[in-house]
Amino acid sequence: MQRTYKTVPYDGRQSRCMTTHAEPMRFDTKIAVLLREDLEPWQRLNVTAFLVSGLGPTVPEVIGEPYEDADGVRYLPMFRQPVLVFEGTKETLTSAHTRALSRTLPRALFTSDLFTTGNDRDNRAAVRAVPTAELDLVGLAVYGPRNAVDKVVKGARMHP
Repeated sequence: MQRTYKTVPYDGRQSRCMTTHAEPMRFDTKIAVLLREDLEPWQRLNVTAFLVSGLGPTVPEVIGEPYEDADGVRYLPMFRQPVLVFEGTKETLTSAHTRALSRTLPRALFTSDLFTTGNDRDNRAAVRAVPTAELDLVGLAVYGPRNAVDKVVKGARMHP
């Protein structure tokens, strides 16, 4: 499956809106994940899942209402808006990280060191051990006003 059910083709994705039953929904905010282009497929999925997991507890307004099927079975709430996934070089990721920090946007990071750890405590220790300018970033998630997020991911391309 190339695209999720929530997104439109790339050529107009960022200028279009998500639709509901009655009227189109426009989001003033954006959730973006930027992955380093040299990751293996399993790493891309793993990093994306880890990165977005930090947004809900920290930025509760990104979470919609719980789901319920026709039989009344309830499901967990999810993001209320699409997550756009980008890819870029190591340099693109470093620049995006610097721009996210300067704009003080909510952000999550994933470094190459985290592929060698097996739990949250060790993950946090691995990040804490490296100065900001020396982090070997493989993934970054940001949330904020649409224009600010666009500037952060400038130079990246949509993930294929």
